[in-house]
Parts: sequence; structure tokens; C-alpha cells
Amino acid sequence: MNILAEIAARAKQRIDAQKKRLPMGELIRLAEQAPIRPGFPFEQALRGEGLAFICEIKRASPSKGVIAREFPYLQIAGEYEAAGAAAISVLTEPAYFQGDDRYLREIAGAVGVPLLRKDFTVDSYMIYEAKLLGASAVLLICAILEPVRLSEYIALAHALGLSALVEAHDEAELEMALTAGARVIGVNNRDLRTFQVDLSTSARLRALAPRDTLFVSESGIKTPGDIQRLREMGADAALIGETLMRSPDKRAALQALRGGC
Repeated sequence: MNILAEIAARAKQRIDAQKKRLPMGELIRLAEQAPIRPGFPFEQALRGEGLAFICEIKRASPSKGVIAREFPYLQIAGEYEAAGAAAISVLTEPAYFQGDDRYLREIAGAVGVPLLRKDFTVDSYMIYEAKLLGASAVLLICAILEPVRLSEYIALAHALGLSALVEAHDEAELEMALTAGARVIGVNNRDLRTFQVDLSTSARLRALAPRDTLFVSESGIKTPGDIQRLREMGADAALIGETLMRSPDKRAALQALRGGC
């Protein structure tokens, strides 16, 4: 079993346990009563002028271990917002990324920019959860979902007023995402099966994706030169985690990635 399959299996176990604490029917009732944020703010943020930055809050990763021993996540979220982040990605996966739903809930009450719940969505339960936690978007990964399930989850997210960042890593997954109705494509430059990173993955798939589809490049983005490559290929946004999380001055780090502008 590769690491992506392991993470997905652990996510399924986690959600099965949560269903015993809060049954699905009650969660749906709560989520449907919660107000819908109009206009899909995550997508609106990515359609702004120039390359948008989705800044990520994560404590650890399977490939790098602990990234941030000190983890003042509310302070980090405030720094990202002040630095001009279009959106913030919050890891909630606990076993491999040391995330927590609490981080997302508290950050949602502290900042005004839209939030992406970064987790390994394996059950519709997690989409209803995301709405209640204050997210504006959920991550759906083609590699761990069947095509029919992906279509269902995109439709559910949209019905709840959430955007779906649909993640692909190759041509077949890109086609799967588009067929399922994805409006936002995220291309992970890291192969989550092997953890190898190649920025040309985004360039190759950007050339195949429709221009009216929002296109997000994820992982391995470290330098102003990388950002320039994304601009040249026509990406709409860059999702950046480790580079910013390791920086003691996140505003300066983001400004440097922008090329000083």
C-alpha cells in the first residue's frame, strides 16, 4: 500500500469513529441549517488580478516530518492575511500532518479570507463537516476517489455553497476531474505515491485544461523563478506550504516569492 492509500484508509477509520459521536443525519441537519456563503468566495478570490497565493498552514508532512515545532496557527493565519494571501489552506488530517479540525474552526473565526479544508476526503461526511467548520472549499483527490463518487462529491460541495479543489496528477486524472464537473483544478507537482516533485507536471496539464477552468499549482514552489514559471504557463494560483511555514517572516517570504512586488 502506498502512502496515499494509507492516509485515505486512516481517514476512513477516523470518519467511521466520528459518525458514532455525531451521526450522519444530525450532521446533515446542522450543515443544511448553516447559512451558505454566497458567490463561492474561494473561486472569487482566485479570479483576482494576477497570480493568487493560497498559503498553507500545516505542522508536519509525511515526507518532511515536523515542519513547525512552534505552531501559533492563529498568528500564522493573521500573517498570511496581512501579507495578501487570496486564501488559506488549513490541514486538518491528524495522523500524518498533525492537523486538527479545531485549527480550521478557530482560523475561520479569526480571518476574513476564504479557507480550504485540506484533508483526504473519503466520505461525504467530511464535506458536511467542512461547511460547519467554516471552510469555503474542500479538497477532492482523484487518485483516491472513483469517478462516480468524485462527481457526487463535487455536486454536494456546490450544493452546500463550497468550492471543490479537485486534485489531479496526470492526464487521466485531469480528464476525470473535468468529466466530473470540476471548476477548480489543482495539480499536485508532488506524486503522493512516491513524493517525487516535478514542477513541469503543472505546465504539462495546464496546456490541456480549459482556460475557463481555474488552475492551481501545488507543491514544490520555492523561488521567485518558480512563481514566474507559473505565471508564464497561465496558472491562476499557487498553493504554497512548506516554504512559508519554515520562514520566520511570512510577509517577507511571500513578497520575495512575488518578486518583490
